[in-house]
Amino acid sequence: MPLDPKFAPLFEPIRIGPKTLKNRFYQVPHCTWAGSDRPGTQAGHRAVKAEGGWAALCTEACSIDPESDAEPSTVARLWDQGDVINLRHMCDAVHEHGALAGVELWHCAQESNGMESRVAPSGVGPWPSEVALQTYAHEADSDEIRALIERYAEAAKRARDAGFDIVYAYGSHRALPVQFLSPRFNRRTDEYGGSFENRARFWIETLAALKAAVGESCAIVARISIDQLLGPEGIEIFEDGFRFVEYAEAEGLVDLWDVNITKIMEWAEDAGPSRFYKANHQAPWVKHVKTVAKQPVLCVGRLTSPDDMAAIVASGQADIIGAARPSIADPFLPKKIEEGRLAEIRECIGCNVCISRWERGSLMVCTQNATANEEYRRGWHPERFAKAADPGGVLVVGAGPAGMECARVLGERGYEVHLCEAAGELGGHMRDVMRYPGLAEWGRVTSYREARLAALENVEVHTGASLDAGEILRYGADKVVLAVGAQWASDGFSVNTLGPLPGVDASLPQICTPEQVMAGKAVGARVAILDGDGYFTGIAMAELMADRGREVSLITQFEALAPMTEYTLEKPNLQRMLREKGVRQYTAHWAEAVEPGNVTKVALHSIWRDGYQRAAGPESGTAPRRVGSDVERLECDTVILVTGRVAKRELYDALKARRDEWSGQGIQGVYQIGDCYAPRMLADVVFDGHRLAREFESANPQRPLPYIRERTIWGQQTMPTE
Repeated sequence: MPLDPKFAPLFEPIRIGPKTLKNRFYQVPHCTWAGSDRPGTQAGHRAVKAEGGWAALCTEACSIDPESDAEPSTVARLWDQGDVINLRHMCDAVHEHGALAGVELWHCAQESNGMESRVAPSGVGPWPSEVALQTYAHEADSDEIRALIERYAEAAKRARDAGFDIVYAYGSHRALPVQFLSPRFNRRTDEYGGSFENRARFWIETLAALKAAVGESCAIVARISIDQLLGPEGIEIFEDGFRFVEYAEAEGLVDLWDVNITKIMEWAEDAGPSRFYKANHQAPWVKHVKTVAKQPVLCVGRLTSPDDMAAIVASGQADIIGAARPSIADPFLPKKIEEGRLAEIRECIGCNVCISRWERGSLMVCTQNATANEEYRRGWHPERFAKAADPGGVLVVGAGPAGMECARVLGERGYEVHLCEAAGELGGHMRDVMRYPGLAEWGRVTSYREARLAALENVEVHTGASLDAGEILRYGADKVVLAVGAQWASDGFSVNTLGPLPGVDASLPQICTPEQVMAGKAVGARVAILDGDGYFTGIAMAELMADRGREVSLITQFEALAPMTEYTLEKPNLQRMLREKGVRQYTAHWAEAVEPGNVTKVALHSIWRDGYQRAAGPESGTAPRRVGSDVERLECDTVILVTGRVAKRELYDALKARRDEWSGQGIQGVYQIGDCYAPRMLADVVFDGHRLAREFESANPQRPLPYIRERTIWGQQTMPTE
């Protein structure tokens, strides 16, 4: 289909300094855990987006020298020639598709812990870090500040030599320029502190140094927290935010403004999870920047809708559509808009699992796009699938996230696929999850795959089709894939007990699983929720019950509620929500037993109730510490069990018991994917279904094929030769 005229402005070129963007789609800096250390992964991930139509692709934060060491986090680096060589590979790969390459030069002062370099960072003040424990900055004097600015300039020269077209002076989130500008951090009394002009001096001089270093070779971008959401204590848009934009432009130092809002430590205010923030949530702030900026303005806000994007440009909110998470979820988003394939867009769900992986020290992943960060090491492409040489018939049993993804990819590869779902609609457990408070957008996991399956003529979808082992054996498929999911334990099984919890039985009226709650099982006025899971379900049950007027107590063995949400950036607002809604919290506690009755009692105990002194030596048959026995009996009417999930393996076991019948029925193999193999996070079960379908012809597709590992091998060449 031709380009819809209403989207034409999104494909108009735009000049940024000495460079020209071919359209208005711009992948802003975001972390992948590739950095400079995995050049193949870095280049592969950015290049596929360039192929998909993005006009500019940026690195993650790029450390300028050992003083901005982010270990154990992996970011890009431009410390030396080795980094130049590695990042040049990304630039070359991006340039092959006519896109520009950008690098985000970064120094984070006290937030750089120097765990690899052993260097204490310089900063605006002698401040302790909020995240890097036992790390303080060295307060740089005027001479040290000028030397620091020179190191920015040297890094910019290395960026130019690597082939970058765009160089950032990163001044958002926790980066050093915004610390100098912000009155919260800048308490100096010299020429770099006090007045606005003095607080802006470091950033202005850094921008000038970058401009002088790269000349007309690169565009200069300022990424700025235009409002820190701290009130007068920090940068406010109508005060220092506007003034800095006008000041830097008067000096002719900025070619593009990359604008966001964020607190110094709560960058969820920028990368907002969909539980709390909808698309374009920063618009009320960002739209004002265009009233003072003469240079192009870029905005972000988890933008996935072409109509929203067109409206942003048409309304003058911004000139360029910036994206991190939407570009991960669909690297071909621009091309799909340009070619009129809007129904094929794979929209970000805002779960922030991409961020959570980076925060936990691992390669970024995506719930919607299983190929993210697998472009190089597994050779996967989000839009291309190797056709099977000899496709047969495949029966996929279970149409949850894993089953739908597996059926989709098998269909793309030419297999004749029957997807059978026992329920009346597709989605598996996502049918419940998307009804949890704030998680409606997670329903895109189902809706995207349902639409793609409907477009594949070689895939048949059957709902209301419950199959037992005998029916599967007689179905006539060459291969069978089981994706029947998991369920919440009905007996209180958890990591704490690895078995049933005394007194717990979800067949009783006083005890519920989340599935039973969502199916309408009656819940009393006082609710106790046992959350051994630590992610979104326990919190969702608490919020749902509070919204229904129940008195809620949430109990977990973790030191904080839902610790996984620390990594998805949901924790701060979740904690505020729980406090506002009156949810009582018991952290570092678990249940010893439950006593159901007219008044149900939960025997709670601290996980630290045993004595602190260990026995002097071993003795059989006795505990090595004083055994605590104190409990608190919490009275309630209903207990909701979010204790642990149990894989549904009964169907596989039944088929395995009849393995001698497989060959007679023409069945070459039976495989398990997703939660029925082992309960995992949503992104991992989608990946599981995708991977098995990609590797379906291997000797044993249940096990993954080897992938490329980028690593130094002792005695071998340590820098790329190509």
